[in-house]
Amino acid sequence: MLEVYIDGSTTGNPGPSGIGVFIKGEGHQVRVSEFIGEYSNHTTEFIALQRGLEEAKKLSPTIVSARTDSQIVFAAVEKRYAKNAEFAAILENILAIVDTFDLFFIKWIPDDQNKAAHALAREAVAKQLPKK
Repeated sequence: MLEVYIDGSTTGNPGPSGIGVFIKGEGHQVRVSEFIGEYSNHTTEFIALQRGLEEAKKLSPTIVSARTDSQIVFAAVEKRYAKNAEFAAILENILAIVDTFDLFFIKWIPDDQNKAAHALAREAVAKQLPKK
């Protein structure tokens, strides 16, 4: 089973945004830290999940367990529905990937259990901001 930890970070809301993905399991450890432009904090979380699942899919797993500290992302994936049109468009991409796995789970976790993905997301934003 692959565990896919995801997080988004924004400076301002909306503002410069980064995503962090940490994947572990089945002998893998993958870290992704990417600046993605300017988004709201919730949109950034959805993008992080999409990116994390894209990376997981490359590893050909059968079971994937996504972990997020975003309750809105967790709820949208669980219900397979997002009212917000921007989230719904990204959710459609997420669900298309999810449906390729034999088994998929998503779990909400508290911030203190998501430190690796959080650090990667913050690092992505920090690299883009002007030095003080």
